[in-house]
Amino acid sequence: MAPKMLRRFPASATRERAMTIRKRQEGPITAERQFRNALAQFATGVTIITARAIHGFVGFTGNSFNSVSLDPPLVIWSLARQSRSLAAFQAAERYAVNVLASDQVALARRFSRPHLDRFAGVAFRLDESGAPLIEGCTAWLECRHHALHPTGDHMLFIGEVVAASYRSVPPLLWHGGAFRIGSSAAAKRRR
Repeated sequence: MAPKMLRRFPASATRERAMTIRKRQEGPITAERQFRNALAQFATGVTIITARAIHGFVGFTGNSFNSVSLDPPLVIWSLARQSRSLAAFQAAERYAVNVLASDQVALARRFSRPHLDRFAGVAFRLDESGAPLIEGCTAWLECRHHALHPTGDHMLFIGEVVAASYRSVPPLLWHGGAFRIGSSAAAKRRR
């Protein structure tokens, strides 16, 4: 099948559009909502990051997660500096990244809001350091702190992955301000 041809625009329309885009990009972004809406166009996975704390466990829903390096295996995530659990994560030598499966929307919501005990009634097992690994996820990454970087209104955590496991089920995604269901290549092959 021949590739689709792109529609060509008159040179004047292209110049006008390019000037409009440049105008929008020249100044600082002043509207936080506009910035958030632009970022919402990038689909991300949804995680719950967990750790053992002095008085139990801490955990939160996060989508600011990404891989950094394969050698050594490093991941990055961020947490708002005003977060109540920031001190606990900074003090923890290790933590776990639980990559949520498509049927875990309720868990994502639970860990994204204030809750007396986010872990009450949640099925999990503990990794070697005592960080909760939530049952039913599509992947689990056990990490030890590699580096911390204060950046803007967030703290960046870089973790070295010491153990990883997964199952081939569709992941939970976040896009356009809403939860979405991803697909799993392995799950598709089984159909």
